[in-house]
Amino acid sequence: MTFTRAIGFIAGKIIGVLVRALALSRIHPNVLTFFGLLINIGAATFLAVGRFRTAGLVIIFAGLFDMVDGRVARETNRVTRFGAFFDSVLDRYSDLALLVGLLVYYGTINRPSYVVLTAIVMGASVMISYTRTRAENIVPACKVGFLERPERIVLLIIGALFDRMAPVLWVIAVLGNLTVIHRMIFTYQEAKRLEDAQLRARSVAAGSRLK
Repeated sequence: MTFTRAIGFIAGKIIGVLVRALALSRIHPNVLTFFGLLINIGAATFLAVGRFRTAGLVIIFAGLFDMVDGRVARETNRVTRFGAFFDSVLDRYSDLALLVGLLVYYGTINRPSYVVLTAIVMGASVMISYTRTRAENIVPACKVGFLERPERIVLLIIGALFDRMAPVLWVIAVLGNLTVIHRMIFTYQEAKRLEDAQLRARSVAAGSRLK
């Protein structure tokens, strides 16, 4: 077993024990989701005052709730449509809270260029989620793109722990907007393919009626 696989195995065991303990406590999965939001708001507060390393550790802690709420729901047979919706909405609020913390920090130290950069990252984060949701009203699935929420959170953690937030924001701004563009192109291609298939089907049906 490789070192990385060993770490993954150990982490999986720890999370498994935590999930079983939470399931036995009968705590509702939606409560865990809400706790995750509150912890991220705490992390945003640390970001706002420039305590980046502390914020990074708090974001990691919040990530535990992100990982276990769905598993606890399955373990306790409490998987619901609303639960999935609630989790998704609070994830967006968590993302925005962290970025608002950075907006406050850069505004406080009078760095308007980084305020603008953070705002661009905020827009990209919202649009990545929105384009997928909107696209899946048109096409069956739109999971393309390489900067989903887990990747963005990991990048923010790296930026906070190593005090390299500015380069991380540039990476998210560029790759995030490229992900949005990728999803737009993919949705255009898939929608056109579906429309062409419908037109061919209508043509075949019309030809059959004429025979």
